[in-house]
Amino acid sequence: MADGTRKVEAIHGRQPVVADPPHEIGLAEALRSRYDANGLRDLYARFAVGEGGFDAMMRRVLMRAAARSVGQGLQVDAGASFKHWETFEIGDRVFIGTQVCIQGRFDGTCRIGNHVWIGPQAYFDARDLVLEDYVGWGPGAKVLGSAHTGLPIEVPIVQTDLVIEPVRIGPWADIGTNAVILPGVTVGRGSIVGAGAVVTKDVPPFAIVAGVPAAFLCWREGYDPAHHA
Repeated sequence: MADGTRKVEAIHGRQPVVADPPHEIGLAEALRSRYDANGLRDLYARFAVGEGGFDAMMRRVLMRAAARSVGQGLQVDAGASFKHWETFEIGDRVFIGTQVCIQGRFDGTCRIGNHVWIGPQAYFDARDLVLEDYVGWGPGAKVLGSAHTGLPIEVPIVQTDLVIEPVRIGPWADIGTNAVILPGVTVGRGSIVGAGAVVTKDVPPFAIVAGVPAAFLCWREGYDPAHHA
């Protein structure tokens, strides 16, 4: 284009699912049978920041050993960290970028669908979180799935009860860089959340929202809500 803009084909979302080699799956099963959650966490620390292919393989193997379920072709970049990963359910062809932090809860739910792409330095309060298939998650974007009540006022807020609310990100949705999704929010199918937005309420399917707090801007091109009522 005249202004230097280029349009190129997407990569991650179009890659086929390729089965992981049997030796990786066998190693994960052996580690799961031998080590408890603490042991698996300590093993992961040995490979957490390495940039080489072996480190990347071991991050994938240890995630499979620790999580409830892991699909094929998981990629976990260096520096990613996890808490209560035994509650995670991860689909096929998931990418987790550099320094991503996913913090689950011992009695919680964290489900990540197929072909999800999570950018570097994203943060997830994943106590009750679902990302459906083909979600794109921008670098630095965050989910807050819980908040303190702040009551009674006579005690520090950090000592008050924690309210956990589900966060649901529908299939095909795209969450912009540094956006924040607050507790109890559902982002609809195929919607776009603009960079830096703070989403305080549900987003309809195929909507575009932006701002602080996020507000509806328009429907995505080609979508007619009258035909999808």
